[in-house]
Amino acid sequence: MSILLSHISKNFGDFSALHNIDLEIPEGELVALLGPSGCGKTTLLRIIAGLEQADSGNIFLNGEDKTSHHVSERGIGFVFQHYALFRHMTVFDNVAFGLRVKKKAHRPNEAIIAKKVHALLELVQLDWLHDRFPDQLSGGQRQRIALARALAVEPSVLLLDEPFGALDASVRKDLRQWLRNLHHELNVTSIFVTHDQEEAMEVASQVVVLNKGHIQQQGSPAEIYDYPANVFVSKFIGQTNEFHLHRHTSDWLKQTGLNIPEESDAIAHVRPHDIEIIKAVDENSPIILKDWQHLGALIRVELTKKLHETEPKTVYAEMPNEQFKRLDLNRGDRVELKIRQAHWFN
Repeated sequence: MSILLSHISKNFGDFSALHNIDLEIPEGELVALLGPSGCGKTTLLRIIAGLEQADSGNIFLNGEDKTSHHVSERGIGFVFQHYALFRHMTVFDNVAFGLRVKKKAHRPNEAIIAKKVHALLELVQLDWLHDRFPDQLSGGQRQRIALARALAVEPSVLLLDEPFGALDASVRKDLRQWLRNLHHELNVTSIFVTHDQEEAMEVASQVVVLNKGHIQQQGSPAEIYDYPANVFVSKFIGQTNEFHLHRHTSDWLKQTGLNIPEESDAIAHVRPHDIEIIKAVDENSPIILKDWQHLGALIRVELTKKLHETEPKTVYAEMPNEQFKRLDLNRGDRVELKIRQAHWFN
C-alpha cells in the first residue's frame, strides 16, 4: 500500500509538532523516520495510524483519502516500543487476539486462527514458546511476538514506534537484520521511528530526516549520508568535521586540492573517512596526533590542529586497522592531512 501525506500540520498548544508535511512512500518500502527527540516523528507515525488527528492536511492510502477514518478502518498494524503485550495471555493468545476480536462476519474459526497463529510464530521463529506468558520471555522475544500480533490481521501498512529502543545493544543489532530480512519476505509497506542513525541506515530502504516538525531530507541511506541536503543532516547523520574558512588559512585547504567556494563564510563539512593521514615531512606541521580509538575493523584517529593563535581544534579521521598499523604512528607525532571530499554550506 502506498502512503501520501499532504500538508500535514499538528500543534500541541503553542508547540508546533509538525508543520506542513508532504511525504510520499511507495508500496513495499521500509522507511525510517529519523530525528532527535521532539522532532515530530512519533506524532507523524500516530497520525498515519489514526491514533492522532492532524490539525490540517490529508492522508491517502493507495490513493484513498483516509484522513477521517477510524484507526480500525485503515488496515494498519502498530508495534509499540514497550511491546504492549497482554501479560495474562499466552504468546499464542496474544497473537490470536486481533483475529478473535474481528466482527463476526469477518472472524475466522478457531481452526483457521490456530493455523495462522502457528504460521506467524514460525515466521518470527518463536513457535516453540506458544504456551509461555510474556513475563517468561526476553525483551527481544517479546518484541518479535508483538510484531507477529501486528501481522496477524494482515495489515497493508506496518508502523513501528522505536521498536528496539527498550532492548540491549546486542539484541537490537540482531533484530535489525532480522526485521530487514522479514520485510524482504513479506514486502509490506513499513515505517519505523528511531533516533538511532545507525539503526536507520542499516535497516531502512528510505530514510526521512526530521527536525523541529519539518522534513529536512528524504532519500536512500547512501543519498542521505553522501549528499546531505543541509548542515543539520550533515551533522546529524554520522560524524563530520567542520572547517570555517574565515577561521582557517585558505592556503591550507587549497593544499588538499578542494575546489573552495568564493563565499568567505562557506563551511566545509568533511566526513572522517574522507581525511587521509600521512606522516609529516615538515616538523612544523600544526597537526598533531592526540589519540585513537579501535572501532573493530576501523580506527578513529583524534587530531589536534593549531589554528593561528586560537585554541586547538579537534579533527577526527577514520581508516582501516591495517592502514593505521602501516603508518606506525604514536601519540604526539606530527602528521599532514589530505581531504578527499567535502560538502560546502553557508
